[in-house]
Amino acid sequence: MTSLLFHDSFDFLARTRPHQLCIDDGVRALNYAEAATEVNRLANGLLSLGLKSGDRFGYLSKNRVDMWLLYLAAARTGVVPAPLNYRLAAAEWRYILDDAEALAVMVEADYVDAIEDIRGELPRIRNFIAIGAKPYMGWIDYGAWLAGQPTHAIETRVLPGDVFYQMYTSGTTGRPKGVIVTHANYAANLSQAMIMITRRPSVGQVALVVTPLYHAAAVWICAFCTNLGLSILLHRDFDASHVVDTLERRGVVFTFLVPAMIQACLTQVADVTSRDFSALGILMYGASPIAEDTLRRAINLFGCDVYQAYGMIEITACLTLLGAEEHRRALAGRAGLLLSAGRAMPGTELRIVDSEDGEVGPGTVGEIVARGPQIVPGYWRQAKATADFLRGGWAHTGDAGMIDGNGYLYICGRIKDMVVSGGENIYPREIESVLFDHPSIIDAAVIGVPDETYGEALPRNASGKVLKTELRAPYWQGRGRSVG
Repeated sequence: MTSLLFHDSFDFLARTRPHQLCIDDGVRALNYAEAATEVNRLANGLLSLGLKSGDRFGYLSKNRVDMWLLYLAAARTGVVPAPLNYRLAAAEWRYILDDAEALAVMVEADYVDAIEDIRGELPRIRNFIAIGAKPYMGWIDYGAWLAGQPTHAIETRVLPGDVFYQMYTSGTTGRPKGVIVTHANYAANLSQAMIMITRRPSVGQVALVVTPLYHAAAVWICAFCTNLGLSILLHRDFDASHVVDTLERRGVVFTFLVPAMIQACLTQVADVTSRDFSALGILMYGASPIAEDTLRRAINLFGCDVYQAYGMIEITACLTLLGAEEHRRALAGRAGLLLSAGRAMPGTELRIVDSEDGEVGPGTVGEIVARGPQIVPGYWRQAKATADFLRGGWAHTGDAGMIDGNGYLYICGRIKDMVVSGGENIYPREIESVLFDHPSIIDAAVIGVPDETYGEALPRNASGKVLKTELRAPYWQGRGRSVG
């Protein structure tokens, strides 16, 4: 059987449920028939720019209807989106567009001026397209361009092994790397999730997406919702009050929030405990650690099935899932399960290895490695990095963790962040998890600094007192005072 392509579920819904709401971002709301017409225009429009299968184009915007539809249109054409993080600086956008060898870029109004400023440094880009802004000389107006495109569907010649999108890493170990994600990767990862998430919403119900669509998690969540036949409410960006209002008033049955968003909903919305969340069936979270107290409060407040997803761009999205049943068992007395990232997705193998890639036993900390159909082929034009990532046929996550005797994975932190103190390996995430549980702490980061006795330790004076001035110093260089 041929693997499904990214857009197949959307196309099916457009044929069978044309009048159902497809997506609503608060500015525009389209049913599936209307969305399909716009996807056709966008697909024809991409080809009208001279783009062909395998060519890259950039997209710089906050969440909006067009952004999701562009992913679907690109999937039909084989043209590869390289979405840009709107929080980056112009120099970083320039690097990514240049590295991706993008031939076109679409830019929302808020960022048009910044891209125009570096336009001369992007000689490869043939078409600059302004969305919702008066275009500069030489730019294309998005609205006029889209309106001029035909509405007929193009013939899809994309294969499952073709690249769906190229998303860039955060660059924590150097320059960002373009991760190549295929249609087959996506089909596999979505199928894995469908097996593990047992009590699913019904076709026609409503989901809420608030994470940014330049991020793998948001694209995956939109695709998962489309596979389920849901209608998507898309927030431009995160606002706790807006999220709480939407969950209550729009009858949302499914959403994904990162821990900081959950914390904000619990602490920044004064009457949150009096709201009605009875429609909510599934809350999924991930992307960073969550305080146990925050998680317990969220579970008790929302009263729904809760899932934790662990993954990364190089795994398409999800490597492990901690299911609703595990969360219920944790609340019933097995609290340690809340510290777990869950078990491997179906068809996925997990191992923990030492620095020589030798497998270690249950309960021993090492690097998390994996193999399965959702593992990406590698990095764009980075043969050495790809070979290192996939050495021995296993994807090396760079995360430290351990697997217990029941197959549950526990994340300890990044291998490169490990602190060595007095000959002991200390993983910052373990300390951060303790700090997160303090009610006055919203976020925390633990680092080590050189120490002659212990290797790495907190800076202290002769009496053993922690020197907070040294901890603050790197963040206050060049400023007249060091009081925030």
